[in-house]
Amino acid sequence: MSDVRRPATSPRDRVLLVVGFVAVHALVAVLCYGGAPNQPAGDVTGVYRFWIDYWHTTGSLVGIDTDWVYPIAALPPMVLAGVFGGGPYLAVWLLIVTVLDAVAVVLLARRGRGLAWWWLLFTALLGPVSLSRIDAVALPIAIVGVLLLAERPAVAAVLLTVATWVKVWPAAILAAALLGGRRITSIVSGAALTSAVIIGLALLAGARGTVFSFVTAQATRGIQIEAPVALPWLWSAAFGDPAVGVYYDTEILTFQLRGAGAQTVADLMTPVLALGVLLVVLLALLARRRGADPSTVLAVTALGFVSAVVALNKVGSPQYLTWYVAPVLLGLLVAPARFRLPAVLVLVTAGLTQLIYPWFYAWIIAPTPWAIALLTLRDGLQVALLAWCLIELRVVPGPTRRRSGAPLTDGAVRAHA
Repeated sequence: MSDVRRPATSPRDRVLLVVGFVAVHALVAVLCYGGAPNQPAGDVTGVYRFWIDYWHTTGSLVGIDTDWVYPIAALPPMVLAGVFGGGPYLAVWLLIVTVLDAVAVVLLARRGRGLAWWWLLFTALLGPVSLSRIDAVALPIAIVGVLLLAERPAVAAVLLTVATWVKVWPAAILAAALLGGRRITSIVSGAALTSAVIIGLALLAGARGTVFSFVTAQATRGIQIEAPVALPWLWSAAFGDPAVGVYYDTEILTFQLRGAGAQTVADLMTPVLALGVLLVVLLALLARRRGADPSTVLAVTALGFVSAVVALNKVGSPQYLTWYVAPVLLGLLVAPARFRLPAVLVLVTAGLTQLIYPWFYAWIIAPTPWAIALLTLRDGLQVALLAWCLIELRVVPGPTRRRSGAPLTDGAVRAHA
């Protein structure tokens, strides 16, 4: 990753990047269209399309007329994908995501060709869920927001807020930027204005309390089988414990655990997750107090927030791996040497996740020792990423002399001035 911040300026670099982009997205699209088992694009074709078809049939739209599990800005891309009807829904969805990715890759390559290639490799390793979930819409918007944090913090806040109203995780980057202590007014005003516009548009469309229904929608969920906390029960089931089982929740549309103590632990994981996030906040504040490099603290804190939410969550889904991308890219921009390890860990975790879903998911649902061992390795890496962030926040050095390629944060710019 020595050239991670070297822009793709030569014609050869640009051609190779275009070929790589097309090849990766074509391959993943083929997997979405049935090239992989277990219907990896099922959320798009079976859930998102159903919501839009139901609206056309009954006039009742999720998020507007009924409570919804997603923030309200997740609705426009789902509606747009159905503009030509249900038949080409997946094709239009993939086109939307590919166009957004193309914009983000072009801007990313201007900062560093290695950054663009890292994201393409991640997309290939994660496989079909990298494009066939609503997270795929939020990610490129968040990446562009990250790239603009230093030069145009208000615009970055707008983009990151839009991404947050699509899927909540980009709020981690906003929160990390606020903890950085620079340009707070620009970030808060941009986020507040954007949120007001989105909420106002939702109210004009007829929404009322449903706008915030996604906040409480997760509270009653049980333990999902891909969450790290599920491993003790899965291992017990894999070795034949009849008291432990996996069932499909038809309301949440996920596989969850049934077993002694499972619901109690599920209830406890919400405060545990909150404590994990608070620990990241505390360490970030201590790092800033001792004069640690602000741009590095921002990147590590953002990754720490995401890692805590993934590792300490009672819910676990393959698309959660996309949440790591923007913080890692931020880290590779501001501190490439320090972020080499998490960048590699995220790639390995993405590859393991694709093996788990969609390829070997049947052996996870009917817990089989070798498949649960694979899941244990993947979940262990997620915990390791959180541990790396906690340790790194304790040892981040003070500001160093500015090198080529401007650091992303205003705090870093001032520190190097």
